[in-house]
Amino acid sequence: MRQPVRACLPDFIAVGPQRTGTTWLDSVLRGRANLPRGAKETDFFTRHYAKGIDWYREYFADARAEIPTGEIDPNYFGVAQARDRIARDIPGCRIICTFRDPTDRAYSSYRTMRRDAWTRVGLEQTVARNDVIRESSRYVHHLRAWQQRFGADRVLVLLYDDLESDPQAYLDRVCSFIGIAPIALAQVAAAQQRINTVKFAPRSRRIAQNARNARDWMRERKWRRTIVALDRLGVWRWCFGGGEEFPAMAPEAEARLRDHFRSEVEAFEALIGRDLSHWKFGRRTQPNDRTRGRVTA
Repeated sequence: MRQPVRACLPDFIAVGPQRTGTTWLDSVLRGRANLPRGAKETDFFTRHYAKGIDWYREYFADARAEIPTGEIDPNYFGVAQARDRIARDIPGCRIICTFRDPTDRAYSSYRTMRRDAWTRVGLEQTVARNDVIRESSRYVHHLRAWQQRFGADRVLVLLYDDLESDPQAYLDRVCSFIGIAPIALAQVAAAQQRINTVKFAPRSRRIAQNARNARDWMRERKWRRTIVALDRLGVWRWCFGGGEEFPAMAPEAEARLRDHFRSEVEAFEALIGRDLSHWKFGRRTQPNDRTRGRVTA
């Protein structure tokens, strides 16, 4: 039985990790499932848990009883405390985990951190120092933990590769899992574009940092209309863009990162039963019999 509307809590949560197509999924499901009002990520089970479950429920105050309720928050994946809190507060919740080539994901995370003025150093230094990137790249450890906590049948495993190659089939799996009718992507305008792709650094690190702090302050106070109005006026786009275009990842750095993540990818391959050779070696440098086991330039 669904809970009363005013007491509504998620039937499903897509927990990420970050930079794996979660913004695209939010844009496609919004209006077809009850998602947090005025926000994609509430961060309730990480940053705002002390505010209480009623604070979280307010995000779903307008939920329609005939469709499932959910949240898409990629900040939960690598946080054991978030996992425990969700299991305690919503024990019947379904979990969606989305995975991407960890090297590509790390570079995407790095570009986002540069845009939002979270880092000053280069890609490899950021990956080495940043706890979020490092912890959320432990795919096997955390996927197993989610499966053990909620049951493997209640955890959907998706790959960003499949979103890129066949977005309709990818979405069909999501719809079936959360219990809604199939969505025809041809009829969804937002599905036809890449969302949240970070191409440019900010024009000014100080401006980006101040804008980020201001937006976070507004989010904590649920100033949704103000945030949306500033977005429509192009304020956030101006504050977080306008700088140099990010280049492709340097081949030498890519090779080192692929080497760093290779053992994790091999364990993940075994866990989900998929060949992910391109995650280990890159699409440009697939191994042959002589080069198997090492990265080629």
